[in-house]
Amino acid sequence: MSLVPGTVRPRRLRSTPALRRLVSEVRLHPSELILPMFVKESLSEPLPLGGMPGVVQHTLDSLLEAAREAVAAGVGGLMLFGIPEHKDEIGSQADDPEGILNRALSLLARELGDDTVIMADLCLDEFTSHGHCGVLDQAGGVDNDATLDRYASMALAQARAGAEVLGLSGMMDGQVAYCREALDAAGFTDTVIMGYTAKYASAFYGPFREAVDSELKGDRKTYQQDPANGREALRELGLDLAEGADIVMVKPGLPYLDVLAEVAQESIVPVWTYQVSGEYAMIEFAAAAGAIDREKAIDESLIAFKRAGSDAILTYWATEVAQRLQTEAAGHLSNSNAVGGR
Repeated sequence: MSLVPGTVRPRRLRSTPALRRLVSEVRLHPSELILPMFVKESLSEPLPLGGMPGVVQHTLDSLLEAAREAVAAGVGGLMLFGIPEHKDEIGSQADDPEGILNRALSLLARELGDDTVIMADLCLDEFTSHGHCGVLDQAGGVDNDATLDRYASMALAQARAGAEVLGLSGMMDGQVAYCREALDAAGFTDTVIMGYTAKYASAFYGPFREAVDSELKGDRKTYQQDPANGREALRELGLDLAEGADIVMVKPGLPYLDVLAEVAQESIVPVWTYQVSGEYAMIEFAAAAGAIDREKAIDESLIAFKRAGSDAILTYWATEVAQRLQTEAAGHLSNSNAVGGR
């Protein structure tokens, strides 16, 4: 039995690869991908991470080499995380001009100039001996307001080092306004603040702890969001916008697509998402076991972020995917010229 004439057939628009490309609602572009990078002070050569196949802790030399590769592929920006040789209670290396993160920022800003956007993670967890994202009080809890002073100092140090975008990932109340005021007072009015508006206390950060040599004991549930709460993200969004955030972030990505979609619908500034270490590891390990098609799974996960409303994506696959997109675009152009160009 056949459908009657005039029946609506959505499959018509799926019939060929060229037609599917033409009617795609969202698509990826290299400039919308941001590469997170780790630089470790004590290394003499890059160190592969067991929990994140293909990702390394860099030396300054290998960091620059990988950054140049990313820029050549058209990646939109580079987000730097620093791992110092010395950690202490207040994370003193975080705002030291000679600290590893600030030296790395200076290096990339000097060598790459306007070819990309240099970004810095602004948080204390990589620098503290206790692994928390802030200064501890006498009871062992994170002191929100004392932490803001440290964040402001970090913001100035990172801006002086050449960071164009500061990623405020600590989830302290008032962090955006506090850092904005400090930056403006020091003349850094053009430095961009990206607020981690909805950063959840997630199990998917596991491999990242290895990447930054985290010393954390316990958890961060008193300052990162409860995975059960969605509306709370919109409250955080309103606060970050009121405090002057230029960009907002939802992190992690795939487990929080509903939150990402709601934030994207409400936000008047660009919305980014972070495809975190656990999301990366799941695909890599599942592909290595033969359970999924690696490349297709990567692409599908990134498209999901775009479909939910993300304007840019932090992903450890940024360079790889950007290179592939460049190759595919060149292939389409070559075929077009061969068919009928003049």
